[in-house]
Amino acid sequence: MIEAGKTVKVHYKGTLEDGTVFDSSEGRDPIEFEIGTGTVIPGFEAAITAMEAGETQNVDIPCAEAYGEMNEDMVGMIPRASLPDEIEPEVDMVLSMQSPEGDMPVRIIAMTDDELTLDANHPLAGKNLSFELTLVEICE
Repeated sequence: MIEAGKTVKVHYKGTLEDGTVFDSSEGRDPIEFEIGTGTVIPGFEAAITAMEAGETQNVDIPCAEAYGEMNEDMVGMIPRASLPDEIEPEVDMVLSMQSPEGDMPVRIIAMTDDELTLDANHPLAGKNLSFELTLVEICE
């Protein structure tokens, strides 16, 4: 078991349930992070802490241990007229909205002539994920 505070280097390939690759370190340096800091999703970190350097493992991570369940309270509608004139909205376009906590990315998920439906959930919220993980190194 790798203890909190240790830094690790990991190669990974993340896929959705249909096999679509959503992220990978292929062709890049492995990611490097400190165990216990919340830098990566909980299920990813839990899998890594049980591995040994050089080991490769395939893990399935339920959405609750990844980016969480889809939160319908983070979906809302705004008048299309509230966008600046220079922005031509499209479905799947990501916009930045101001919130008390700062800028918040939102994705347009539907639109009519008068309204836009915006989603502030993480794009992978509500999705079960699979990862092929290779623990490259436990740094000393």
